[in-house]
Amino acid sequence: MEELRIANTQKISLTNRSQALVTGVRDVLAFDTVQVLLDTELGMLEIKGEDLHVVRLMLEKGEVALEGRIDSLVYSDVSTGAKAESLFTRLFK
Repeated sequence: MEELRIANTQKISLTNRSQALVTGVRDVLAFDTVQVLLDTELGMLEIKGEDLHVVRLMLEKGEVALEGRIDSLVYSDVSTGAKAESLFTRLFK
């Protein structure tokens, strides 16, 4: 049976600050060991920490699984497109 996706739905599951599962992900814009930048149904999501690794990426389902020490999750209302590129540029200067 197919899973029904509802627009603007997102779930974040965080276990012991070391494992995260994020749904409602449209795209992974950037990632390294200290930061992951996701375009989600509810805006840009920046995840910061140490030794971050993308364990599983299933964009067709809108899911990303991460491991590492997670220090913060911060949303921005910036949408994709030119505004997202300027945010991306500012974050990695």
